[in-house]
Amino acid sequence: MDAIRTEALTKDFGAVKAVDSLTLSVAEGEIFALVGPDGAGKTTTMRLLTAIMDPTSGDAWVAGRHTVREAAAVSNAIGYMSQRFGLYPDLTVSENIDFYADIYGVPGRGRKEKIEALLSFSNLTPFKKRLAGNLSGGMKQKLGLACALVHTPRVLFLDEPTNGVDPSSRRDFWRILYQLLRERVTIFVSTAYLDEAERAHRIALMHHGRLFAVGTPPEVKQLMRGSILEVRSEEPRRAAALLRERLGRASVGLFGDRVHVVTADLERTRAEAERALTGAGMKAEAVHTIEPSLEDVFVSVLGERKSRNERR
Repeated sequence: MDAIRTEALTKDFGAVKAVDSLTLSVAEGEIFALVGPDGAGKTTTMRLLTAIMDPTSGDAWVAGRHTVREAAAVSNAIGYMSQRFGLYPDLTVSENIDFYADIYGVPGRGRKEKIEALLSFSNLTPFKKRLAGNLSGGMKQKLGLACALVHTPRVLFLDEPTNGVDPSSRRDFWRILYQLLRERVTIFVSTAYLDEAERAHRIALMHHGRLFAVGTPPEVKQLMRGSILEVRSEEPRRAAALLRERLGRASVGLFGDRVHVVTADLERTRAEAERALTGAGMKAEAVHTIEPSLEDVFVSVLGERKSRNERR
């Protein structure tokens, strides 16, 4: 049975379609990542699926319940960690979890054992008496997750849970998510980190409220048209600007200290890139072919769509 299913789910805010005819399904017990830049519609989608907001049109079912007609049942079946999860800074770690246990109506019998298990599970046991306001960003995220899990939800919604968290804490957070799969918890997570999305079983790329790709990370990468040359230079910004000017139809993107060039003619583009950089007095430390990342695919597919729209 699908843990999440939507059919033509749409949310309008005046003339703006924040979510536009969203149709997808998420299997029970999988991690599904909704990926897109700020303003793509990820948070609005989360609010529709968690029954916080009603759609303008279309339908959604979570844990077998309709998000509008059975909103209360949906709320009881899910855990939801928003971007600004409501931790109480003047309560300790244990007191925060206990408070959410009260909100969710967790019975007294077995509650202490449940909280101790969550503390251990999230590696917060040594900090259970620390005030939440004194926790690091990564530890606050773990505490938010523990609070969202206190009532043993069937489906867990996480809205950009690692935004602004250091890379080490991000890795710890994902280790915890993988542990949840053993209990058949379905995890629906939104993220702007495309490298992070590759950890999910399936992903959906979203832009301006619409999905333009859904599948496993390898399946989505197959949407990539052409090959990728990675250029390493001591002056990556200058190199990227030069290659955009000289390489014509090739797509050029700057990724940190590296320049990625998407091309259908690999050897010709390699020669032209090396010639352009040498002619400008720039030393290319390396020019070689690489496998595409999800970020490469995202940039390439969006660029292709933009070009098609401009030709219409």
